[in-house]
Amino acid sequence: MMNIFMRYPGQRAKALTLSYDDGVQQDQRLISIMRRHGLRGTFNINTGLFAPAEGEKGDRMTREQAINLYRESGMEVAVHASTHPYLEQLPLSLALREVMEDRAQIEAMFGGICRGMAYPYGTCSDALADGLKTCGILYARTTVSRRDFKIPDPGLRLSATCHHNDPKLMVLAEDFAARQGKAAPLLFYLWGHSYEFDRNGNWEIIENFASFLGGREDIWYATNLEIFEYIESYRLLRFSMNGKTVYNPAAVPLYFCAGGQNITIRPGETILLP
Repeated sequence: MMNIFMRYPGQRAKALTLSYDDGVQQDQRLISIMRRHGLRGTFNINTGLFAPAEGEKGDRMTREQAINLYRESGMEVAVHASTHPYLEQLPLSLALREVMEDRAQIEAMFGGICRGMAYPYGTCSDALADGLKTCGILYARTTVSRRDFKIPDPGLRLSATCHHNDPKLMVLAEDFAARQGKAAPLLFYLWGHSYEFDRNGNWEIIENFASFLGGREDIWYATNLEIFEYIESYRLLRFSMNGKTVYNPAAVPLYFCAGGQNITIRPGETILLP
């Protein structure tokens, strides 16, 4: 049987995404940096903690500020629980209400269907992860960092590559840039809080990272949801027993490498592999 490896849109073998939490003022500067270098990502917000007026509640944005920033940014907005509690410590019904209220508000503010999440404080439990399946959540990110480029199983206990304060950030970035991605696809998944750049006085960290990894033709720059929905669609591919006939029931074109050849299969198409 020949080897078959998923590829991202455009036959790319590498993808890069960012995930930043809390919906704070500093997201404005971070998004500006990201857009300048062509990076994309996800902002996980607490819709129950908006500042009542500009300048109140510290770093928090008002509801209107958040709408104006994220709606025009081209980034994903995802769940971070309405009021940022330790969800796994709450009765499950209350924890799921925090998730669903946040999701409902995000959809009301920005339209579309919200399917992504980052856990407040990065903590979860088996019961909470199972409960999220009933809430329409496709993926939920923890704060666990792996320092590798493996695609985490698209599920409800996602780990990331690293936090932006990881001392090996640029070592990892250089390694990622050098990889050819000839076999399994790669993902650089960066997370953090943009207010940390102000508090630590180190905006140059994300500036250098974005400048170094941005604008590369071999990298797919995408939001968390775009990546995990693409993987979800890819897993719908149907192969015959001999691996030669492939059917794509998904609504998007899908890409893979089979026996060293790049293959594109359109929505609803059935093809014979060479």
